[in-house]
Amino acid sequence: MADPHIPGSPLNRAALADQDFLSATGIAKLVVVDSTGSTNADLLRAVTVEPREWPDLSVLTAEYQTAARGRLDRSWEAPPLSSVSVSIVLRPVNAEGRPLPTHTYSWLSLLGALALRETLLETAGIPAELKWPNDVLVRGRKIAGILAQMGPMGDGSVPAVVLGTGLNVTLTAAELPVPTATSVALEQPLTVDRTQLLKGYLAKFAVLYRSFCNADGDPTAGMAGGPSLHKRVESVMVTLGRQVRAQLPGDHEIIGHATRLDEYGSLLVVDKDAREHVVTAGDVVHLRPWTPPGQDPEGGYA
Repeated sequence: MADPHIPGSPLNRAALADQDFLSATGIAKLVVVDSTGSTNADLLRAVTVEPREWPDLSVLTAEYQTAARGRLDRSWEAPPLSSVSVSIVLRPVNAEGRPLPTHTYSWLSLLGALALRETLLETAGIPAELKWPNDVLVRGRKIAGILAQMGPMGDGSVPAVVLGTGLNVTLTAAELPVPTATSVALEQPLTVDRTQLLKGYLAKFAVLYRSFCNADGDPTAGMAGGPSLHKRVESVMVTLGRQVRAQLPGDHEIIGHATRLDEYGSLLVVDKDAREHVVTAGDVVHLRPWTPPGQDPEGGYA
């Protein structure tokens, strides 16, 4: 018999609208809607039609998404009030107001994943890791996915990026989209309060994002008094040190040892002939663990 659905609580809109919280994080605008197709699609449309209405660090979150999208247009749906579904408008500029080079934008989804990992640890007491390029895992199972999409570049302003995050919160095992997924509720958490999780994520993300912007998007610069973004991400990335199979468009694949991330956040994979391949997040279709024939698996992640 399937587990009964655990009804989630609505987001606390007063807590999210609190001026002290918004001022402390630098969030320019925070909108909560009951239901929408996709918060990312809504914001991509909004920054095209009304760019001035959606400045840097504008946030849209939904109680229920009916047509959520992941990488490569993969879709999924979760019960109402069961997830944190949030998208953020980013217009990255440094402290002097100078736009960051667009090649630094590839780090923004990793920045979001890192902020969410720290939130899960501190707010819910759940140990999480990152899977390249854009997933957050708990004990090898996917608990969240992150998707960065570029807005229009036509009017000469700083190109906007919409960073979408979907976190499984109260889904039961039967409600998960795939068997290799999990949710906060299934991991013996300290809390399943979606408002706490959302506020924690936005606060963590804002600090990391501002530090990244003030360093001109340099992933090797120290952040917020600690290690660089590059070091922080690599230290919690379960992908590194594994044998992997990277499936690319056109039925191409690369099999080898995932060694490190380059300065653009791309994954470097060394094949059996000691050739190093650069795998970019925009190109990879699937990244899977790979076990050489005759060897024991190292333990999987999906």
